[in-house]
Amino acid sequence: MSFTILLNGAKGRMGQAISAAAHEMNITVGAACDAGDKPAASIAACDAVVDFSSHSATRAILELAVAHGKPIVIGTTGHPAEEKKALLRLAAQVPCVWAGNFSVGVNLLFALTRRATAVLGDDYDAEVVEMHHRFKKDAPSGTAQRLLDIILEERKLSEESLRHGRKGITGERKSSEVGIHALRGGDVVGDHTVIFAALGERIELVHKASDRSIFARGALRAAQWAVGRKAGVYDMQDVLGLR
Repeated sequence: MSFTILLNGAKGRMGQAISAAAHEMNITVGAACDAGDKPAASIAACDAVVDFSSHSATRAILELAVAHGKPIVIGTTGHPAEEKKALLRLAAQVPCVWAGNFSVGVNLLFALTRRATAVLGDDYDAEVVEMHHRFKKDAPSGTAQRLLDIILEERKLSEESLRHGRKGITGERKSSEVGIHALRGGDVVGDHTVIFAALGERIELVHKASDRSIFARGALRAAQWAVGRKAGVYDMQDVLGLR
């Protein structure tokens, strides 16, 4: 059975990876759009929309998907918190899979992080370290932010507990702190480490990506899954049955 997508952000690194993965998975990119293009002319013939563009372009492509009743997959990151809340309300009008990371392995990391946070408790200091290529524009990564959200949710903490790096005389670490450290350099596709450190032992959960194709295949899998679903916002935990 044929499956056709509108790909927004087609010229970017992820867009190119999705185009290559689509060919391997026998999925047709019916419209490959980027800044300056007019996707409205092509969306009617597509089964779903896949967006890996810029955070400034998300609202326009979401409004177009909603207007045509098309499922949409969003992998774009870097939205300010208030803007994202508004976009999520809009996205809930169609089947939308919105995730910071579409890798199967990373989504297992999410599930393991939630379980570890619940079991270990705040006797274990939690820190998240991520590293990406020098060209990445936002920090922390969407994946790191999701890992932080999981830890905050399980520990019933607010974002005020996040500590973005440390400098100067910071004093002793508080048990309520959750550290986040963003490294940038070279051509690193994406490394994420969640550290739980207690007196006498340390647990580390690590995922390292070496090829963008893992994200591309996951995003296309999400697009196929979204077709026929009820309107609402989902993530890869739903797609993979990990919830």
